[in-house]
Amino acid sequence: MSEAGNPDPGQIDEAQNPIRPLLAPADGVPDLLSTPEQFERAAELLDSGTGPIALDTERASGYRYSQRAYLIQVRRTGAGSFLIDPIEHPEALAPLVEVLDGPEWILHAADQDLPCLTELNFRCATLFDTELAGRLLNLPKVNLAAMVAEFLQLGLAKGHGAADWSHRPLPDEWLNYAALDVEVLVELRDAMTTALDDAGRLDWAAQEFAYELVKPAAPPRTDRWRRTSNLHTLRTSRQLAIVRSLWTAREQVAARRDVAPGRVLPDSAIITAATAAPTTEAALTRLPVFGGPRQRRQAKVWMGAIADALALSDADLPPRKQAATGPPPLNRWEQRNPDAARRAHEVRPALKELAETTAVPMENMLAPDTVRELCWQGLAQHQVADVDTWLAGRGARPWQRDLTGQPIAEALSRASDPS
Repeated sequence: MSEAGNPDPGQIDEAQNPIRPLLAPADGVPDLLSTPEQFERAAELLDSGTGPIALDTERASGYRYSQRAYLIQVRRTGAGSFLIDPIEHPEALAPLVEVLDGPEWILHAADQDLPCLTELNFRCATLFDTELAGRLLNLPKVNLAAMVAEFLQLGLAKGHGAADWSHRPLPDEWLNYAALDVEVLVELRDAMTTALDDAGRLDWAAQEFAYELVKPAAPPRTDRWRRTSNLHTLRTSRQLAIVRSLWTAREQVAARRDVAPGRVLPDSAIITAATAAPTTEAALTRLPVFGGPRQRRQAKVWMGAIADALALSDADLPPRKQAATGPPPLNRWEQRNPDAARRAHEVRPALKELAETTAVPMENMLAPDTVRELCWQGLAQHQVADVDTWLAGRGARPWQRDLTGQPIAEALSRASDPS
């Protein structure tokens, strides 16, 4: 630990340890594998390897509606690296699924990769998440390139993460980029394991990795159409109804065509149509964007959605503001729930101080929503055991409860006796 209490995973003296560019895989860029025979051979080679398996995926966010994996990168010591194209023969991935079920997986930002791997029937038994490990070490930057530089003094060639990975054929420079994402993940995992152990946080990390595999999925957002850009510029519920109807129609088209919604119809066009409220296709196609050839082909769809919204009764129009769920904003607590405000006044500073002294980011020490719920609801008893039970019921891991139980109990006691 450093004098300030921060874990010191190994600060780089750039004069003595210059960053060495990592521009290409040591063994060259592997071939792109796309046939059942190639998958079976890759599985045999991976099975002959040893130790954990480094994994990454590439999706096409911003281009496609789905979040499917369009490329899977795999590497294992003694076996090498493999680039798997799962698009044409997803049913033939079974040999790879079987080989990967058991060994530890190394992922960076597992919450992004696990869903699309699970969709392809891959099963992870044990996980090491390098991004999450970086957060537990309180690193200022936890992107993969920053941590590879921090721990291995290597500079990753980056630049294609936001590309359209559904594009075929995949350019050579993209494949090079993809292979590099798993090239040193095993070495990074080993270096971070040492750093976590030195900081006394290896068990914390193990608990977090295990929770990542079983945590419940976030509940679906309600009224997602309200996230339309510049919705706040609209003034009437009828206009909001048009946005909702167009947004829903766009989702249906996007899902059917597997195209990102913003590429089907931009938010700006939805707001324009809601403001103008056209009643005919001719009026609609005179509006910006809707007059283009692509949108003219969809004019009946968009006009139908607008007509549906215009035909709604006043009682069926959406409210101007979304119904609140959970505790209100903190600045309203004093009037709505003075006891909760007192609890927040004590608990939040206590946790902030704890985060600073232990060098654990507050959002990793306890989920912010958990802290808000605790302050809003309060507890009948303020013993450490009562706090521990309450936190356990909301999914807090043992290390989090051990770290925060006492400070929270003391803060709740102070809030209940402001004298």
